[in-house]
Amino acid sequence: MPIPSLRPARLACAADAAPVSEAFADSGPDQAQHVFLHGNGVPERWRNQRNFTLLENGFGAGLNFLATWAAWREDPQRPQKLHYLATELHPFRVEDLARLHGKWPELEFLAEALRNSWPLSMPGFHRLEFAAGRVVLTLLLGDAEASLRKLRASIDAFYLDGFEADKNPEMWSPALLRRCAQLAAPNATFATRCVASQVKQTLHEVGFVFEQRPGFGENSEMLAGKIADRPKLAKNPPQIGQRQAVVIGAGLAGCAIAERLAVRGWRVVVLDRHPEPAGEASGNLAGILRPMLSRDDNLASRLNRACFLYLNQPWRRLDHRGHPPRRNLGGILQIARDEEHEALQRDWLAANEYPEAFVQFLDQADASRRLGAEAARGGWWFPHGGWASPPSLCRAWLSSGCGNIHFQGGVEIADLERVADAWRLLDAAGETVAQAPVVIFATGATQLPHTAGLPITPVRGQVSHLDAGMLPKLAHAACSEGYLTPALNGVHCLGASYLKDGLDTELRAGEHAENLLRLARMLPSAAHAFDPGELTGRVGFRATTPDHLPLAGALPDLSAQLKVGVRFNTFPRHAGLFGLLGLGSRGLVWSSLLAEHLACVIDAEPSPLAGDQADAIDPARFALRAQRHR
Repeated sequence: MPIPSLRPARLACAADAAPVSEAFADSGPDQAQHVFLHGNGVPERWRNQRNFTLLENGFGAGLNFLATWAAWREDPQRPQKLHYLATELHPFRVEDLARLHGKWPELEFLAEALRNSWPLSMPGFHRLEFAAGRVVLTLLLGDAEASLRKLRASIDAFYLDGFEADKNPEMWSPALLRRCAQLAAPNATFATRCVASQVKQTLHEVGFVFEQRPGFGENSEMLAGKIADRPKLAKNPPQIGQRQAVVIGAGLAGCAIAERLAVRGWRVVVLDRHPEPAGEASGNLAGILRPMLSRDDNLASRLNRACFLYLNQPWRRLDHRGHPPRRNLGGILQIARDEEHEALQRDWLAANEYPEAFVQFLDQADASRRLGAEAARGGWWFPHGGWASPPSLCRAWLSSGCGNIHFQGGVEIADLERVADAWRLLDAAGETVAQAPVVIFATGATQLPHTAGLPITPVRGQVSHLDAGMLPKLAHAACSEGYLTPALNGVHCLGASYLKDGLDTELRAGEHAENLLRLARMLPSAAHAFDPGELTGRVGFRATTPDHLPLAGALPDLSAQLKVGVRFNTFPRHAGLFGLLGLGSRGLVWSSLLAEHLACVIDAEPSPLAGDQADAIDPARFALRAQRHR
C-alpha cells in the first residue's frame, strides 16, 4: 500500500484582491476575530487557565491560528499554554503561504515563524512549537474525519471553518461533527460562519446547542454555541498535586522526558547507576538517524516517520538555548544490499509520491559523489537524516531544563514504596533516595516488581572505532546492514552487532570482523585496511521489545485481576508510575517525540501522536493481547 499523497491547495489571484484558494474561498483576520474568537468567547474563556485547547477544521493559510496567537500574546491573563489543533487535507506550499500572508502585514512576524516551521507535506500529525513552547500547533494533515477519529484530546473551543457546505460537504458530515461532540470538554463552545440548514440540524443531533448571530462581511449570519449538558461526562484524568517527578535512567529516554517536563515547570530529579549521563547504549560516540520505510506503510513506519519529522525542531531549540548537541542532519545514504534490492528501492520510490525533501533515489555514481567515497551501489538518500552524538544530546537536554533538572549519578534503586500520594525510592540499604508523586522508568529491564513483567530484553551491540585517515573523508553518514559515520573525535563509528547472549561488556574480535563485513558491503575498497584484533570500540546494550516498538505511557498493574473486555483506557495502572522504555537501536529517532507524548500524557495535554500510534506503544499492550487470547 503506497503512502497516501496530499494534493496541495492552489492559489488564484484576482486583480486588486487577496490571493485565495482555487478550491475554497478564504477569509481575513478581521473575520477570524469576529466569527471564531469572539464567537467562542475568546479571550475571556481562556483567562487564568493553565491549558486551553482549540480545534480548527480546515487550517487553510493559518489565518485563524495567527489571529488567535496574536490575541494570546496581547492578553496578560492568557493561559500558560495554548494548544491549537487543526485538520487540513490540502496544505499550502510554503511559497504560497508567503503570498497569502503578505496581504496581512500586521500578522507578518507570527506568519514568518509559522512558515519557518512549516512541515513537509506528508500525512499524519505534525507538532510545531512557538513562543518557547507555550503556543503549540498540531497540524493533522489528511482527511479530517479520519484524523479526528485518531485524535486524543479534550477540546475547549471549536473553529468550524470548513467553508460552505455545498462546496466542501465532507467537512460537515454527521460523522465528523459527531466526533467533534465526542472530543468536546465540558462547556466547550463552537463558532462557524456556515448557517446551512442541514449543518444546523446535524449540530443539534450530535449534541450542540447554538444561536444565529450577525456575521461578518459577505457572510451576514453565523452560528455560535456550546456542547449541551450531558449526564455522564468523560472522566477527567487524575490531577497531580506537586509538579515533581523522578526519572530513573539518564540515557536518551530519561534525559528527553526530563527536559520535556522541566520546560513545563516540573521539578525533575534524574537518577542513574552510572556516575555520568549516557552510561549505557546512549554512550556510543555517534549514531545515525533515518526514517524507516515499508512497502505497506505500516503502523511502525508511520510512527517512526512522525518521530523522524519532528526531531530537528526540538534540537534547534537546544541550539537557541545555548546547548547545541553535536550532530549533522545534512543527509544520510541508505545503500542497497544487492542489485535486486537496489532495483526494488528505485522502482518502489518511483511508484510512491514521497516529497524529494524526504527521500530520493541515487544511482551508484550519484551516491558516491554525495557520500565522498565509492559506494557499493545506489540507494535511498534522506536529505534530513544524518548522525548525532547521543552523550552530547543527553547533556544538552539536562542542561536546558530551565534550572528544573537535578542529575544524581551513582544511584541504584532497589525498591519503591507508595506513601500517601507519592512514591518513595529506596536504595539497597533501604534508605530513601528520592520521593515524588510521579516516577518515570527510562532504563533497560529492571527487577522491580512494577516493571519486571514488561517484556524488555537486553541486546548486545558492539561498535567498532576506525581511525580517521584510514577511510575516505566522508561527507555524510551511510548505512546498509550496518552503519558508518564521518569521523568524530578522530574515529569513524562502524556498527553494530546485535546479539542476545548475556551481559558481557568485553570487546570481541569476532564482532569487529562482522562489522568490517558490513563496511565492505557499503564501501567495498575500505574494509581490508583494518585488523579486527587491533580495533577499539564500545559495547552497549539496547533495550528491545518483542514487537520492536518502544513502551511509552502509564505503567500497567500486571498483578491486577482483569475484567472481561478490558481496554487500554480501562486497564489498571500504577498511579503516578510511567515508562519510556525499549527504544532499542533507534533511540535517537524515537526519543524526542515520544518524550513529548509522555509529557502530554502526564500533564493532561493533547498528544502529538495519532491514537493508533499511542496504543501501539502503550506499556499495557502485551498484557492486553494476552488477556484477549485467553
